[in-house]
This record gives sequence, structure tokens and C-alpha cells, in this order.
Amino acid sequence: MDETQKNHLKSYGIAYWTLKKDVAVDWLLNYRGGSFLIKYAQLIENECRVRGISYEVITDGQVNAILTEIANPEVNMEMVKLETAAKIAVYSPNNVFTTIDYTDAVQLALEYAEIPYDIIYDEEVLNGVLPKYEWLHLHHEDFTGQFGLSGQRQSQEDINIQKSIANRHGYTKVSQMKLTVAKNISKFISGGGYLFAMCSAGETLDVALAAEGIDIVESNYDGDGSDPRAQSKLDFNKTLAFSNFILKPDYRGFSNINAGRYANPETDFFTLFSYSAKWDLVPSMLTQDHEFVIKGFNGQTTAFNESTVKSNVLVMGETKLAGVARYIHGELGNGQWTYFGGHDPEGDFGRGGGTSSRGSGVRLPNNPADRKRDLSLTPNSPGYRLILNNVLFPSAKKKKQKT
Repeated sequence: MDETQKNHLKSYGIAYWTLKKDVAVDWLLNYRGGSFLIKYAQLIENECRVRGISYEVITDGQVNAILTEIANPEVNMEMVKLETAAKIAVYSPNNVFTTIDYTDAVQLALEYAEIPYDIIYDEEVLNGVLPKYEWLHLHHEDFTGQFGLSGQRQSQEDINIQKSIANRHGYTKVSQMKLTVAKNISKFISGGGYLFAMCSAGETLDVALAAEGIDIVESNYDGDGSDPRAQSKLDFNKTLAFSNFILKPDYRGFSNINAGRYANPETDFFTLFSYSAKWDLVPSMLTQDHEFVIKGFNGQTTAFNESTVKSNVLVMGETKLAGVARYIHGELGNGQWTYFGGHDPEGDFGRGGGTSSRGSGVRLPNNPADRKRDLSLTPNSPGYRLILNNVLFPSAKKKKQKT
């Protein structure tokens, strides 16, 4: 899928739709930007037309020529067979709210690509639903029980619902409940699940795990003070991605994991690493794109300080001169996870965290309807392609890794 593709994002949807029909899809890594090869069927061609997706019908001889080219050991390409459509869950308060829409970039991508998903929240996680899914998404969440560190991040309705769920499950504090949720998510990954977290979710998940049994929440959030020795008690062995970070309870971040930088999409970019498709299948799948220099975008956690990233974590996208990582990946037990900094790959979020005029940092009214992006205006977004790479990643036939 190079620049000739009219709709990259919906192409992922047709691949998922095909898998749901029990038809395998071959993902041709680095071939014309990462293309999908599907056995011809009139039904599939009709669906491509309906969805406005560019496609080519090719002969068996052309297929063999492509596969021969890909198999050449001198060529940085590989074929990965996708066999099953992962069952997807999105962790979001949208399933319990009536007045606020917290739809995020990943939900927009799934909906635009026409990929089905379930919404779950704390209640469902506490009730043990995670093993029913293969893929879980977290977005601008706060697993530390500090309600996003700002009234602008979570509504009073959100806070009240979290307190109500905590009380129903016997927790005296939301922070205690959120820790259990975080631990259940960690177990989900370890058991073979795939986690994709954006914005503050990855940071707060790791902070909550490191702070198990330690009160890091100030009295204005839970009625009592935090442990003055909390920093020295953190256990970084329990985290997924980060270590040796410093707690930093202010608006911009929960710790110095958060680089706290403002990404002006006019001047700020991050670069994807190039991998050997034949030797490094996982990062190659996750970085398939028609562009490798991606424009910056903001969020409560826009980028990760590379000094806090664990040595065994794979940095797949970074702004090297600034010393920040934007897109990272790792393994836990039998599962894998990916963290992606920022809120919306096509958005322009200002220093205050809300939607802003380009480059100004001036906060505009926080109208949920205004935050819902029309992806038909950016159907070839390279940033959104990274999200959808992760959606298809669990569908890959497992191969023994060469490295």
C-alpha cells in the first residue's frame, strides 16, 4: 500500500473483514508500503469497491513473481500469513456514561475501518472478562487513582462512576481498584494477550504497577496524604516499559516518563526505525507504512523520556535529537504490548491538553463533538496506519523468531 492507495485505513478493515470470513490474508511486508494479498473472490472485490479501496486483480504468474521477489534474501521484504481476526476490546467509560462521549483515536480508526469491537471498563475487568479477548486498547487513562490530575481530564460523572464501582467491589479508594485493574491487564498480557496503549495510559499503567502497596495519591483526590517515602519504595520490576522514573504529580504528567514537550505538527516529527523484515518480523509488522517520518501530535503524555525506557524495550519511533521515544514495544510472558505517545495522530492538541489552534497552545472549548475527527478527510494518515498495524498484528501466524 504505497501512495497509489486511495484509502489506506479502510484497507485494514477489508483485511479484517476477510479474516472474519475465514479467508487467510498474506501481509507483504515492505512490498509497496506493506500490501495485502488475498485470494480472489467476487465478494471481496465488490466489498473493496463499496469501501473505496484501491486494489489490483493479478494473475497467478504475477503472484508468483511477487513472491519470488519477496523471497530473495537480498531484498528487505517478507510475507506473513494472517489467519484469524482478533477479538477486540476497548477500555473506555463510554459504556457507562450518558452525557459525555470519550471516543478516542483508536475507536475512530476501528469505526472508520469498519472493524468491530467491544467497550469494557473497570466493572468488566474486575469481573474477569479480559480472557475473552485477544487485543485490548487503552487510551488517555489514569490507573493511579488521581483522576487524570485535572478536572479537565475527567468529568465529575467519570469520577463518581469510578468511586461507585470501587465501592461495589469493596475498595475504599479508587486508586486501590485501579491497581487491581492494572494488575489484571498485566496478567492479560502475560497470558498471551496483546495490549495497545496510547497517550497517558501506558505511563499511568506502569506508575500504578510500580507503586503497588504505596500511597502516591494526594489528599485532594482520596482524603489522605501520600507516603513521603513513596519514590524510594517504587518497584520497577513490576512495570512493562519504564524504570527509574521520578514521580511528578502535576498537570502535564504523573512522572518524568512524560517528556512534557509540545509537539508542533508544523516543525516536530518523529522517525520510524527500519527493520529487517526477514529477521525482525514483529517490529516490521508494527512499522508498516508509506511514510517513515511522521508529523508530531500531542496528548497528556506526548512522548516518553528515553532515559526512563527499559533496556529490553524496543524503540520503534523516536525524535532522536530531543531524546524522546514516541512508539515502543515489548513482551511480557506469552503476550506483547505497544505504547504510542500522543492522543490523535491527525490532531493538534495544545499545551493545555485540549484542542487548540495550530501551534498556539490556546485552549478551545472542550466540546466532545469537536474532538471526533472525520477520518474520511485523512484516509491515508501514516499515524493512523501505525494504530491499525497493531490491530492486525495478533492475526499473524506465529513463527519462531530468528533473533
